[in-house]
Amino acid sequence: MQRLREKFNDGSAIRPDGRPAKILHCILSGKVTWKDLGVKVLGLLGYPFKARRTQAEIWEKVIKYAELQGAVGIHFDECQHVFVETGDHTNQQILDKFQILLKESRWPLMLILSGIPSPAQHIAREEQLTFLLRTVRFESNDMEKQRDLDEMLQLTFTCSEKARLDFGPPATKDFLARLAFACCSRWGLVIEMLVEALTHGQQNGDEVCAKDHFDHAYPQINSEPAGYSPFSMSGYRDGFDHARMMELFSRT
Repeated sequence: MQRLREKFNDGSAIRPDGRPAKILHCILSGKVTWKDLGVKVLGLLGYPFKARRTQAEIWEKVIKYAELQGAVGIHFDECQHVFVETGDHTNQQILDKFQILLKESRWPLMLILSGIPSPAQHIAREEQLTFLLRTVRFESNDMEKQRDLDEMLQLTFTCSEKARLDFGPPATKDFLARLAFACCSRWGLVIEMLVEALTHGQQNGDEVCAKDHFDHAYPQINSEPAGYSPFSMSGYRDGFDHARMMELFSRT
């Protein structure tokens, strides 16, 4: 998704008035209200706005400045965070607002809503919104498949090279299988885990990527107790439950 967004934003997508179009990227790192979300989007547009303004005023500015800057879409990443488990009324409000943005006659915005599977379940309850969106599911990774193993190797080495860390020592099939398992076989979570682990290695001043970096990253990503991770346990497949792991990832 990042590569597609960067390709779109490289200036080659031109609007009818001759100016380049772009797609904003908004990461949702925790529970937010629709008003909070509007303030965050305005910040991405380069217009810090006072949260004391009304929700309607904030989103009016979003539409105005998005049009002025040629922002034709917003990628809401980690979208599961805007939905609550026991709040049907709140969830419905969010769904209604997404639909309004898509249908805004003055400056309709293309929306990309990405995250773990739970957002799709909420969106499916709103028939009109479902009609306006197209669901794309990314297949889980499987380290028994050579294609997925090669993709994992390329991903880990590319990320570690950017972090200036040598990924050679942990690049074994066993470690890559542990990495896939620890991330519930989700490519997006693998990337998050890599970023957290490699950042920790950089902060330590290390030159070689190590298992300890991932032992540190695992509880940071899903709030498990420190020192308890699939990267260290010998019988990790029996010691961790994927359903519970996914629940922890969705809450973090």
